[in-house]
Amino acid sequence: MAGESVVAAAVVQHTGEVLLIRRRVPEADLVWQFPAGKVEPGEAVLVAAAREALEEAGVTVEPLRVIGERVHPVSGRRIVYVVCRWLSGEPAAASPREVAEAAWVSLDELAVRIPGGVYPPVCQYIAGPALP
Repeated sequence: MAGESVVAAAVVQHTGEVLLIRRRVPEADLVWQFPAGKVEPGEAVLVAAAREALEEAGVTVEPLRVIGERVHPVSGRRIVYVVCRWLSGEPAAASPREVAEAAWVSLDELAVRIPGGVYPPVCQYIAGPALP
């Protein structure tokens, strides 16, 4: 991982919906995505995912575990997906420079908002039993 840019993505479910943010400036066809950002030097991936959820969407979460990782097919960045439990806060564009909107999205809407498809291990997690 040293020297390599790693992005932590927070996968947050609450009341049967998933937290997404809408980027202010799309990257190719990436408009909606999980709250995500670069892991800072010396920062743990789980901590980075929780920080990004707060910085981008204004929600406080508890990072639980890594679901999986991949090189994103559109951005080419190494993404680590982290399951996070929602603790408090309502989604809002907490970083207006980067984020245009933050929202809870139904599982049906997920496929529409992320046209390239969601990483399969994340889909499996989302389709499974929700965290309390």
